[in-house]
Parts: sequence; structure tokens; C-alpha cells
Amino acid sequence: MRRREDGFHDLASLFHVINLGDYMDVSILPEGATQDQLTCNWDDVPLDDSNLVIKAANLFRDKTGLTSVFFKVHLEKNVPHGAGMGGGSGNAATMLWAANQLCGTPASTAQLLEWSGDIGSDISVFFSQGAAYCTGRGEIVENIDPPIDLETPLLLVKPPIGLSTPTIFKALDLERRSTEDPKDILQGLCNDSKVLPQYVVNDLEQPAFDCLPELKQLKEDLIREGTFDAVFMTGSGSTIVGIGSDDIPPCLLQDQMKNDDDDDVFIRPARLLTRPENAWYTDAASS
Repeated sequence: MRRREDGFHDLASLFHVINLGDYMDVSILPEGATQDQLTCNWDDVPLDDSNLVIKAANLFRDKTGLTSVFFKVHLEKNVPHGAGMGGGSGNAATMLWAANQLCGTPASTAQLLEWSGDIGSDISVFFSQGAAYCTGRGEIVENIDPPIDLETPLLLVKPPIGLSTPTIFKALDLERRSTEDPKDILQGLCNDSKVLPQYVVNDLEQPAFDCLPELKQLKEDLIREGTFDAVFMTGSGSTIVGIGSDDIPPCLLQDQMKNDDDDDVFIRPARLLTRPENAWYTDAASS
């Protein structure tokens, strides 16, 4: 990882889609419509062009020239905000895919992937087939075979606090980042019989744990009390993932982590997910 002259960071990341996601119902509005219509089951989700779904629809029109086509979208949210699980990015990718399908596929998947970088660095990963090794600022996507069994159990744990990605990158100390070669880590992950702690390296844990020491404590609690092969923070946080088991540790069963509003910790079992080459993810809202 290094800081680039344009203010972004060069990354090397392994992404894998999981079977927790939002659900979207997309259709073309009747002729004469002049704007997209977005609804959502969560009241705090913006419905204007600050939402990545609308940004993706605008991008599709700009790139294809289909400027008179507008969409009706209902977004059923399942992925919490500030989780580091790519909920918004997945929605933007789904919007691009759906718009393309509904309009007769004027663009190739490769074009959708390339275009997606205009509105976000993480959107492109969803145009892989589920597992991807990503470099650059995240927009260079190498589709790879799943490095571990798709049935490997996962437990997702997000405390009732979120993290701002810009804040995390601002607090990143590059002198404290891992010196391991990412390709060597990936090779070890593919070759070993289970996921070992040395294979789950996330340089963003340092700034996240500096900003939120209770997040570091959560990870340590899961390592101490859980039955996981490895525990790590996903993305820029604040979700901590236990891999190798989806049993809930005693520290979570006791419901010790509450915020001032008495909101519960978000806890979900999950599995890895892939998609066929010419179809979209179909199991995203099943968990």
C-alpha cells in the first residue's frame, strides 16, 4: 500500500462477495419520465443523486447515450452503514448490470467494470465472478478462483458504530503497514487447508483501531472466546469477521456491546458467493 500523487492509495486487496447483501427491484419507467424514482425500506438512506444507485443510473445514461431512459428502483437494505462490506458499491454495480440488461445489453461486462471506476473504487469487484484480486485504487480487477471453499463458515460482527473511509485513510500510518508480499499471502491462502491468521492481513486495522480502540477490543474478544481459524476487520471497518466458524462467542451472547441508544451489535452468519459468467448474484438477500 502506498499513497499516490492524486491523493488515492495504491492497494492490493482480495475481495470476495458473500451471501449478505441488499435487494433491488429495477424496471424502466414509462416513456416521458424525466428522472429516476428510488425508494428504500430505510428512512435514513438518501434518495437523490447523492445515492450511488442514482449515480450509477446517471453514469449508464452518460456512457451509452440512452439519455431518455429512466428507472424505477426499490432498494431493500440489509447491509448496515459504515460496515466496510461494500453495500453501496454492490448496489451501484447491480444498478449498472440491471440497466444494461433492461436496455438490451448495449455494454459489455468489461465496459461496465471500466465505467464503474468513475463513481467508486470498490464497485468494479462485483463485475468479477465473486472472487477478485484488486490493485491500483481498487479498479484493476483480476478475476480469480475462490481461494477457499465456498461453504467455509463466516460470522460477521459489526458494533453499533461506523467508520468513515476518508477518516481511516487519513489516520493510516504507512510506516506501520505489513511488509508481506500480497501475492505470497494469496498463494498461502490457496494452498493451505484452512485460513490461518497470517493470511488475513488488513493494513487498515491500524488506523481503525487507533480511531476506535473498542474495535480492537472486539477483535481480541472474538479471538479469545471464539472458535474461529482467524479473525480480521473487513475493508475500512467496522465489521469484524470470524472465519472457520459461525458459532456466536459468549462475549456476544452476553450482549455486552451497546451504544447510548441501546442498539444491538449486528451479528450474521454468512457464506461466500459467486455468480455465473453471464448472470448476476442471486442469493444476495438470503441471509
